[in-house]
Amino acid sequence: MAKATHSPDGSDSLLKLISDRGAIEFDHEREGAWIEVIRKMDEVYSDLLRYEVDLEHKNAELEEAQAFVTNVIESVSDILIVCDAKGQIQQVNSALQRTLDRANDEIVGWRMADIIDAADGAKLMSLLKPRSPSEVVDGELRFLTEGGSSDLFAINSSPRHDHRGRFIGVVLTGRPIGELRRAYEALHTAHQELQRVQRQLVEQEKMASLGRLVAGVAHELNNPISFVYGNVHTLMRYRTALTSYLDAVHGTSISSEAAALKKSLRIDAILEDLGPLLDGTMEGAVRISEIVKNLRRLSLSKLGEFDRVNIEPLINTAVLWAVRTKQVRLDIHMDIEADLWTCGNEGQLHQVIVNLVENAIDATRGTQEPRLKISARRNQNEILIRLSDNGPGIEQHNIGRIFEPFFTTKRVGEGTGLGLWISYGIVREHGAELTVVNAPEGGAIFSFALPAA
Repeated sequence: MAKATHSPDGSDSLLKLISDRGAIEFDHEREGAWIEVIRKMDEVYSDLLRYEVDLEHKNAELEEAQAFVTNVIESVSDILIVCDAKGQIQQVNSALQRTLDRANDEIVGWRMADIIDAADGAKLMSLLKPRSPSEVVDGELRFLTEGGSSDLFAINSSPRHDHRGRFIGVVLTGRPIGELRRAYEALHTAHQELQRVQRQLVEQEKMASLGRLVAGVAHELNNPISFVYGNVHTLMRYRTALTSYLDAVHGTSISSEAAALKKSLRIDAILEDLGPLLDGTMEGAVRISEIVKNLRRLSLSKLGEFDRVNIEPLINTAVLWAVRTKQVRLDIHMDIEADLWTCGNEGQLHQVIVNLVENAIDATRGTQEPRLKISARRNQNEILIRLSDNGPGIEQHNIGRIFEPFFTTKRVGEGTGLGLWISYGIVREHGAELTVVNAPEGGAIFSFALPAA
């Protein structure tokens, strides 16, 4: 330690004391400043740690969002291409990679013109052109693959814009047109089937209502028909009695006045016509009765008693009856396999064939050489019966209505419109469906397939 020196008046000692106190005060101020600096550094370090934790959370959320978007893009079955404003590819999904049979690294960086068919260049330009955010453009492109050009794709182009609204590129999505066409055809088929079912339900409701009406009408017709039956049978007995009496009276000699009266009143002609008139009346009553029975049977929609039926004699008999009733000349060609049997009601099936043959006769009435071909052949577990004529056929707008009740193309008084409707119902009850088409060479073809027994 330095030795203190003392001035004679003591001033040196005073100066030394003042100097030592100043040095101590300066050291205290410097120490306080360092403490403040360290405290500020701790605060800054704490903020940095907090910012780092927040940044890590934000980064994790961003990675999750990016992974979600990537997963969605890869899961899309449609192709997806992201391009810049010059048409350079920036991103694609796996669907395009599979289409081109190339990896992602090979495709990214290429121009769109490098991966499409050269003939589609003009279409590509319309898809890549700058436009407003709401303007979406559709087009069609073919892509270049290892084996040549791909199938035609339906492309949808949506524009991309940055935060300042500048056009920076497009997003292209698309799928093969063949797939779209198949989807459209499936939708179209389903729509047609829905319309068919709807029409069928409407027709069934109409038929049910009509069946109830017909059942009431048939019931009301039964009483007058029974009157006609009873009266005709009585008239037949009266005719026999009157004829016997008149023969007995006229067998003896009569006066000239009675003979002249007999001649003027045409008694002999009346007696000759009385028998055919009664027979015709009886035949008409029988036919009306059969029609009423069919109407009642169809309105009740009940199956009759079924038994084994031999097709060949059934058709032969029905054709003979129909031709004899119409009394016309018709060239009929029969092609019927032997030993064809079905299970059904023979009387009802007989009526179907008669109705179809009579319709064919009426259809060919104006033909120079009317012909009718009837065939019956086995087709696996079915017996296909076809009747084809060489008439004018059925007008296309009438084919859908040909089996409706009371619908007829004949003139007034020539048909009731019930024959084909009754035949259609009988065939349906036998587990088949009566159909009609126009033959390419002319004429109509009626056919139905009965289950083989």
